[in-house]
Amino acid sequence: MSSMRRDPSQRPGPVGWSKVRSPGESREDGAEAQGFLSIIVPAKDEAAGLPQLVDEIARAFRPLCEAKGGAPTLGGFEILVVDDGSTDDTSGVLRGLLGAYPELRPITLASNVGQSAATAAGFRAALGEWVATLDADLQNDPADLASLWEALPGHDAALGWRTKREDVWSKRILSRWANRVRNGVLGQSIRDTGCSARIFSRRMALRLPMFRGSHRFFGPLLLREGCKIVQAPVTHRPRPHGMSHYNLWNRSTRVVVDLLGVAWLMRRPIRYQVVLAPAPEEVPLPSPARQGVGQEA
Repeated sequence: MSSMRRDPSQRPGPVGWSKVRSPGESREDGAEAQGFLSIIVPAKDEAAGLPQLVDEIARAFRPLCEAKGGAPTLGGFEILVVDDGSTDDTSGVLRGLLGAYPELRPITLASNVGQSAATAAGFRAALGEWVATLDADLQNDPADLASLWEALPGHDAALGWRTKREDVWSKRILSRWANRVRNGVLGQSIRDTGCSARIFSRRMALRLPMFRGSHRFFGPLLLREGCKIVQAPVTHRPRPHGMSHYNLWNRSTRVVVDLLGVAWLMRRPIRYQVVLAPAPEEVPLPSPARQGVGQEA
């Protein structure tokens, strides 16, 4: 990847990088943009499926950016594929896709750090007001993510729940019981905490406590922040390439420990509201004496 930094006022779109409009700002055609979305996809050894995934995301979201008989529902989007220390040709495949998909922004991590950390890297690199998460294994349908965007207005977050799991029976049973236990311990009603199809504001994403395995608890953690959530059904497809990176150990035993930590966090939120604060130019700068300038030893 090039080290050249783009102008932060630029965003990728279906025809390349263009100036960003603020949400609600009028376009040249008189329609209104409704916000900019950063779609974050952590990927570990998923080279075989990335061309199809990026194409499906572009096909799902490009139409939302066009005004056809009314205002567009999306001001623009970018696709952040975070290469989480892949040992296959993930980075090469992503470079090859850049010409056809100007919305694509690959991020390469130095080593494998796990899905939660890779997602956090995406949150920090995102340029949009809103962020979405999606798995790279093609089991999530990007068209469902577009539907979540259309269900989002009036809410702080939109979460998908898989109506029919296309996994082996052991995974389905573990997931069903995991959701029941999480909701029972946390006193919530998130239908599918493990579903990666989600959309929420980047500002909120940066407030979430991040730790190994935190991606499994984004729904409960968003509720902890006081978010108003809408849940919508999404499809789940068979995995066409490769193998799952999760097993009984990292999907059950470790999750129990994580659940106890999240239960502790849920009971200790910090909330405050600022009613008055000085503008930056009104804050006095430290005097030279306080900075240690000109003082004798």
